[in-house]
Amino acid sequence: MVRRKREKKRRPPSGMPKDIVLLATPEGWRLSVLTVEGGVLCGRLADVPLNASPTEARTAAAAMVAGLAHESHNVRVDVTWDPPREPGSWTAQVTVASTSPGACD
Repeated sequence: MVRRKREKKRRPPSGMPKDIVLLATPEGWRLSVLTVEGGVLCGRLADVPLNASPTEARTAAAAMVAGLAHESHNVRVDVTWDPPREPGSWTAQVTVASTSPGACD
């Protein structure tokens, strides 16, 4: 008798991005991505130099989150940055712009 392997429904490796928090620190640009599911992904923008402008850092953060959403969830997202409330700190909302056929739920 041959047993068939039970296939599990594959979950995306990370949650769907909902919000971004970007911080300028002495060590470099730090990033937190809050997900729809309640998770948080934290790290730094490794390819952004310490002396990069906030505009460059925001552009890199938005590109990273857009890539994550596309790779993990097969969706295209828009990132909308809020006006800064404090020096060295920025927040943004991530919204789904379009879903590709066969996208993960």
